[in-house]
Formats: sequence, structure tokens, C-alpha cells
Amino acid sequence: MTEQSLVNLAIGYFERLGYDVERDIVLFGVSGIPQAFDLSLRKGDEVRLAYVKDWTRSVGVNMVIKIDRAAEDVDVRRPILVARGFSDHAYAYSNRHGVTLLTPRELSE
Repeated sequence: MTEQSLVNLAIGYFERLGYDVERDIVLFGVSGIPQAFDLSLRKGDEVRLAYVKDWTRSVGVNMVIKIDRAAEDVDVRRPILVARGFSDHAYAYSNRHGVTLLTPRELSE
């Protein structure tokens, strides 16, 4: 699966859930540092931000921490990370901090 097709799979999934989806968003947060996100999702007053990482290896906890901190910097809660798979530490961190982790399997359901 290419990164483009994983992004398209994610966009289709979020659109089915009723989100308006924008790609390649850059926001400036409290830190003044530009924070880049692959997707911005809006449904009513709800805003979510997402990274999409189509890597051949599992995504580790460092990437989950990175999106969590980037989303917090721009004052958006519950970020989403889409990837082929995640490490056990990534799942543990996401459960404690409210980061949603999605794989192609969940996006296809």
C-alpha cells in the first residue's frame, strides 16, 4: 500500500463518518512553531488532526508523543495517527493520553 492510498483510505473513512477533510494543514500554536498535519477533520464544532504514516515498520511511541504534543500546541485534543501497525508502547501511550490509533483494518470496516 502506498502512502497516497493509505491517505485516500483514511479520507474515505473519515468522510463516511461525516467529517469534512482537509489535507496538508499547517497551524501555528502557542509555541510559535508551525505544526504540520496530514489531515484536518471537522464535524460541527469538533476538530481533529491526523498524521498518516505508511511505513514498513510499526510506528513507535515517539511518533505518538509527537502528534500528541503538536496537537496540544495548537489546542486540539484527541489527535489521530493512521499507520499499518503500532508498537505496544505506542498503544499504551495512546490509551493514557487519548490519541486515536487506526490501521487499514479499522479504516476498511
